[in-house]
Amino acid sequence: MTAALAAALLLTAGCSAGSAGSPGDGDSAPGGTAPGTSASSSAADPVPPAKGSVKVLRTVAEGLRTPWGLAPLPGGGLLVSSRDDGTITRIDERTGRKTELGTVSGVSPAGEGGLLGIALSPAFASDHMIYAYFTSESDNRIVRVLYDDRKPAGEQLGAPDTVFKGIPKGTVHNGGRIAFGPDRMLYAGTGESGERGLAQDRKSLGGKILRLTPEGEPAPGDPFPGSPVYSYGHRNVQGLAWDDRQRLFASEFGQDTWDELNAIKPGGDYGWPAAEGRSSDPAFQNPVAQWHTDEASPSGIAYVNGVIWMAGLRGERLWRIPLKGTEAAAAPQAFLTGEYGRLRTVVAADGDRLWLLTSNTDGRGRPKPGDDRVLEVEVS
Repeated sequence: MTAALAAALLLTAGCSAGSAGSPGDGDSAPGGTAPGTSASSSAADPVPPAKGSVKVLRTVAEGLRTPWGLAPLPGGGLLVSSRDDGTITRIDERTGRKTELGTVSGVSPAGEGGLLGIALSPAFASDHMIYAYFTSESDNRIVRVLYDDRKPAGEQLGAPDTVFKGIPKGTVHNGGRIAFGPDRMLYAGTGESGERGLAQDRKSLGGKILRLTPEGEPAPGDPFPGSPVYSYGHRNVQGLAWDDRQRLFASEFGQDTWDELNAIKPGGDYGWPAAEGRSSDPAFQNPVAQWHTDEASPSGIAYVNGVIWMAGLRGERLWRIPLKGTEAAAAPQAFLTGEYGRLRTVVAADGDRLWLLTSNTDGRGRPKPGDDRVLEVEVS
């Protein structure tokens, strides 16, 4: 990264007063902050070092096809979804052995759509449910499937139970990241499917972050009564993560100029299509940090020890963004640039480690023998 770019990122990293807030410190509502209020940095927020490090410890498994979502299992094992095949595979993180659980029925892959994000039920230990976001013939939707590891390989997934449907689909901008928050509610990042106006239409599910109960209803405390919309004005949300004070962050594809990392405020408008990146309009929430699209095209994000780690697709690098509250504490730092190609998903592991999933077989990468893979990475 050039000195000029670093300086520019520092200038664009902070959130202006009253702008990019996020769920914060109390425990009365989603993430702890009443909808419509803002949580900013405070003296109580520890600040990580401005510079960090990344060490790839090993390749856990390779030879994956169009991998997209990754979910660690309690007690060991990693689940990986295949966008184009519509399958979920279990990987033994010690040996790299891959076991296909089965196919999620109803997936209709095309373009950027297919079987995308996966997440484990908050009650997985008792209900054994896997949630999945996928593109069907008519829409994008969220389903849950029963995982029964006592059945033969390839037959371990039950029939999908549709939890939520009607999210706009397109050849591009299907969103797809899902995650359960600290409040045990289900969050989903959606795209505007190439129809820009949907992002500002609060009646549309496109270009939004949604907040749902595990059964797919609008969650209690959502900012717009009767609506699952949690924030809007997004182009294509690709990553979701919470810090240790339950504040939500999200990564988002820009168009031609700026990709974004945002701190999410309930009910906040993130500007698309009127704004891409930082804006002077006080109606819009400004990003924590922004990047030129050839350096990022951000996908999954993870939070570890005061730092957001962000996987870059077109940028083919792993970004480190140290935080002070909901602001960037220093200029973002890039690692692994070009070493493993496109990076799709990053998930926190134990301690100072990450699971990192590459995405070179998605039609836009340059696959090599053995691609794609899961890496174990040590970070600071």
